[in-house]
Amino acid sequence: MNRQPRALLSVLLLGLIAFTGWRWWSGQQPPADSGTEIVFSDVTTRGGVLTSSLRSEPRSFNRWVERNFPTEFTSQLTQSTLIRINRATQEIEPALAESWIASPDNRTFTLTLREAAWSDGAPFTSADVLFTFQAIYDPKVNSILAGSLKVNGQPLTVTAPDARTVVIGYPGVFGPGIALLDNLTLAPKHKLEAALAAGTFSQAWGVASPVNEMVSLGPFVLSRYEPGQRLVFDRNPRYWKKDSAGVALPYLDQIVAEVVPDQNAELVRLQAGQIDMLQQQVRPEDIATLRPLVDQGKLQLLELGVGTDPDVFFFNLRQPYWAKDPRGGWITRREFRQAISHAVDRESFANTVYLGAGVPIWGPITPGNQKWFSPNVPRYAFSLERAKALLAGLGLANRDADEWLEDDKGTEARFTVLTYRGNSSLERSAAVLRDDLRPLGIAVDVVALEQGALVERMLKGDFESIFFVYSASALDPGMSPDLWLSSGSAHIWNIGQATPATEWEKQIDDLMRQMMSSVDQAERKRLFDQVQNIFAENLPALYFVAPRMYIGVSSRVGSLTPAILRPQLLWAADRITVRSPGTGQGGR
Repeated sequence: MNRQPRALLSVLLLGLIAFTGWRWWSGQQPPADSGTEIVFSDVTTRGGVLTSSLRSEPRSFNRWVERNFPTEFTSQLTQSTLIRINRATQEIEPALAESWIASPDNRTFTLTLREAAWSDGAPFTSADVLFTFQAIYDPKVNSILAGSLKVNGQPLTVTAPDARTVVIGYPGVFGPGIALLDNLTLAPKHKLEAALAAGTFSQAWGVASPVNEMVSLGPFVLSRYEPGQRLVFDRNPRYWKKDSAGVALPYLDQIVAEVVPDQNAELVRLQAGQIDMLQQQVRPEDIATLRPLVDQGKLQLLELGVGTDPDVFFFNLRQPYWAKDPRGGWITRREFRQAISHAVDRESFANTVYLGAGVPIWGPITPGNQKWFSPNVPRYAFSLERAKALLAGLGLANRDADEWLEDDKGTEARFTVLTYRGNSSLERSAAVLRDDLRPLGIAVDVVALEQGALVERMLKGDFESIFFVYSASALDPGMSPDLWLSSGSAHIWNIGQATPATEWEKQIDDLMRQMMSSVDQAERKRLFDQVQNIFAENLPALYFVAPRMYIGVSSRVGSLTPAILRPQLLWAADRITVRSPGTGQGGR
């Protein structure tokens, strides 16, 4: 549930690009969702170090309580799940559960665990699975994963007949079925049981913890953390996975994630060959700069299609925040958000922010998510006249000699929008919004914060509005109840409501629960289309453009399986290979 700009100069877009595909800069390649890997043409050997950029530092390594990209990034490299949704194909794959049997009603799953060990040699057993669920559901932990591991708001039941068998029961039918378990990051009982008993689980595995305390089930182990500089991940020699030839994975010896908050510095490092890949999309303005490296065969630009995680603008809709602020009477009204949507020229927005390489959108589901996208949601045509009429209906008028509107108490129509410092697409988006609202008489103050500080303000509800980005882990919205349900930990405009604050949020809750409880795909789509309509009518969050996504990666990196979801390349880090500098060798 971190954005960096992406896309391509409009003058370079010589044709429409199918959103399901990706290409090299020169030459057509198989679509990413085919699951086809980009491999080297020569035979290579295992080994080598891959260096990636990382825009911000982790606030914790505790994936069960922390929601930010560096934490998720670390978890992707070091941890495993029982089953996995392949990010390229969206198909379910075995992981630490080597097989499973579903009951006829699709509510009980009996999983057989594979023989595996944690990186410190302790055996992985069903006790770890039971412990993980215990920790996630413990109210003292306040796990961010709890909401995404419930069905109809109720926890799953988990039993373990023996060390290699786990039986998981759902309290009701769940449409995505066993795919729900892709949300379950497994925790080591032998390392964290004492912390859970002491009530300190949520503080475990903090950034100050010794890295040798943090054991791994994934392809890599965190071996070194240098605050403000880098994270170093070494190959986990006890990783359970092998390739089709029986060769133990991962192929790489090490991944180094260099912390580079500034996008200009990140670009320079990529050009100089100091990093092998970006963890964020290439900025539109950087495409022309990087093209000579592509022509020289030093760099690949992977085109992933229309993004599925667009930047989002939203107000704080927690009523207590506005209780003593006279602006609360109109700034939290649906009509105010509708006026803003009418005031933004989305085509101009795409040209200014993404240099033409983007498509207008009116909701969180973009054309990049073909299966769930609805083209029929309410749209707000660019119209300053309509926007002004909506604002007038809220009692906002120019009551003095300046250029700004005021309410009947003389309070100026002004608000502050927070965004990420150093993220050019978000900073440009906030500037465009400010400029688009000025002709209406609405003043916008833009404040850029460090990413961690912004997330902290958001989670505390200490903000007026935010330009932000969050990443879904799956394209099926039924897998993201923490966003859609009013009680969810990622319901960003009003997080974790005890009861729905509005009637329309209650309607979405009801529809989402019906949608998640259905196994009929057509019915699930029909219900979610209604959710999208209600969302677009009430605009708890505003979306303007979905950009086309491009990732830059060194030509020495191979065996890539690109995916539209983050992390676009390192989600399959165990199969990535590299050539050693100057030899053409290294890798698989």
